[in-house]
Amino acid sequence: MKPVRVALLGATSHIAKGLIACWTPRKDRELLLYARSPERVREFLMQLGKSQAEVFPIDAFGKEKYDVVVNCVGIGSPQKLKENLEDIFRITSCFDVLILDYLAGHPQTLYINMSSGAAYGADFSQPVDEQSQAQFNVNNLKAEEFYGIAKLHAEARHRALPGLNIVDLRIFGYFSRYIDLDEKFLLSEIISCLKNKLTLVTTPVDIWRDYLHPHDLVSLIDACITDCPLNAAYDAYSSKEVSKFEILEFFAATFGLEYEIDKSYQSLAVTGQKSRYYSAGRKAQRIGYVPAFTSIEGIKAETSAIFAAR
Repeated sequence: MKPVRVALLGATSHIAKGLIACWTPRKDRELLLYARSPERVREFLMQLGKSQAEVFPIDAFGKEKYDVVVNCVGIGSPQKLKENLEDIFRITSCFDVLILDYLAGHPQTLYINMSSGAAYGADFSQPVDEQSQAQFNVNNLKAEEFYGIAKLHAEARHRALPGLNIVDLRIFGYFSRYIDLDEKFLLSEIISCLKNKLTLVTTPVDIWRDYLHPHDLVSLIDACITDCPLNAAYDAYSSKEVSKFEILEFFAATFGLEYEIDKSYQSLAVTGQKSRYYSAGRKAQRIGYVPAFTSIEGIKAETSAIFAAR
């Protein structure tokens, strides 16, 4: 049986690196990797010790034939997102349309788009589920809503094309050993503090998050490939969410993290403050998705890999 030819756009992103690491050892996947900086992708492949993937500049997309296209293009950095609000819609739309144009001539190809839980809006006082409705203040739109609106707009465009195979995966949280430790995410800040022997400063407010392990994201994509043809959106989830203070206690007990509670501390929240940013919906079960990792198990596994590589 021929391997599934997978085109991956945005191959230098955090999510893409985890997919590449999981897929390159497999004989049933043939990877074609597209990025604005192909040399960075080649460097990453060398670090993995893998060579069975082709690398292209992103403007070369569409010249080959693909069974699956995975879109990981986007602004993944909170700071860059804050500084380039006007680019959110342009970048999201630009590459989405590029892929849709390809699908117009190759309707059997499956398009996997990395969407976001932010498509539900900004109210995460409770987790969302299959009955939840997107909530945006249309008469007073705020900057922190732009990212979610861009994702929702792309999803609506995809549902308007029911004859094409398109899946939107709403990612609420994701963590791997390939995370950029200079970014302002909770887990990157924790690990950066450990590496630099610094004290983490955080607020007294607890929050709940759901972190996907790369193998579970691959498992979800594989389930979509198996269930094709389909046109749908799925919330991505681990086996169990985790609270901020559970995470802090784990790092304190395991790695000696020192942290300080400061009521006046303001964390960077470009897409808004979210208390319970995860989904209780289990629609993906219908296509055979069963996550292998809880959030804390995934954090433990990937963090151990980070410190083992020192």
